[in-house]
Amino acid sequence: MDALGMKGKTAVVTGAAQGIGEATALALAEQGVNVAAIDTNEDLLLGLTDRLRQKGVQAQGFAADVSDSAAVNDIIAAVERDMGPIEILANVAGVLRPGPVQSLSDEDWDQTFSVNTTGVFHVSRAVSRYMIERQKGAIVTVGSNAAGVPRASMAAYAASKAAAVMFTKCLGLELAAHHIRCNIVSPGSTETDMQRALWQDENGARDVIRGSLDTYKTGIPLQKLAKPSDIANAVLFLASEQANHITMHDLCVDGGATLGV
Repeated sequence: MDALGMKGKTAVVTGAAQGIGEATALALAEQGVNVAAIDTNEDLLLGLTDRLRQKGVQAQGFAADVSDSAAVNDIIAAVERDMGPIEILANVAGVLRPGPVQSLSDEDWDQTFSVNTTGVFHVSRAVSRYMIERQKGAIVTVGSNAAGVPRASMAAYAASKAAAVMFTKCLGLELAAHHIRCNIVSPGSTETDMQRALWQDENGARDVIRGSLDTYKTGIPLQKLAKPSDIANAVLFLASEQANHITMHDLCVDGGATLGV
């Protein structure tokens, strides 16, 4: 039974080699979706594509940086040629350069936006051109709950994610007439290497769940961090036929950390 209406489709997943991207690629494969995985880490990509193929789907890995427009265009053309029409895009690639504004370098700022925002633009533009020809498709961008709530030492990341969120909504408006849906999943704190890199000691998870009055950060009402699979399941839903009348929506998956605002 193909309850999600995804079996046999082809998806592109960026940032696919680890964390939320990896979970998303594996979740899609579980539904019978062929996966084109893009990431800068070639070694991890090789392992991922092997695991995807073991699930009985086609899988190809592409070692590339989404901030490279020419590389993105070449990859998307290759996927269309070799794997079939792209019906699903999951924009998951992201980087985090934390720190007070005064300590951020130009390179920190530029790298954050080049991946988190410009990368979403590059891949969405390339894929949507093909989707428009076929008058169907679903694009899901992984944003962040930080896009809507000020966070200390997160200015570059939060701003880049806010831009990616609004870009995706604008894209959704433009593509609605072509029956292409564009949505966002905004995670909160999730059990990934990116999250763990922010922790000062072994109490990092506990401190995130409790929150911090010193930094004006609420805790997590559900008393737990998200797992990458929690975010992947939300991406899966929005990319599926079960969400065929949802577009320009931002689905927050943060355990209540932003208090539903």
